[in-house]
Amino acid sequence: MPHTVDWQVRLHLSEEEGTTKAQATLETGTTTTTGRGVAKCAPQDRDVPAIGDELAAGRALRDLGEQLVHIAEHDVEAVGAAPEPRTSTMYGWPL
Repeated sequence: MPHTVDWQVRLHLSEEEGTTKAQATLETGTTTTTGRGVAKCAPQDRDVPAIGDELAAGRALRDLGEQLVHIAEHDVEAVGAAPEPRTSTMYGWPL
């Protein structure tokens, strides 16, 4: 059975005093899930705002992704199926 949905992700970034904060919000039409990320420029590093944006946004999106996987695992268990086993490696690298 075909299934198509349109989910919207909004990414908000703000920077203050060398700290970049990101918030990634997913709207599915029925639920809202928000991931958060932070990046801080070390005192000895050159301040490159784009790098802080990339790190904070990536961390917020990773947080959002982890939350979605957790929600899906809960939903899988709720319908009586067993979740996939977790591994401690990804592409040969330890997590």
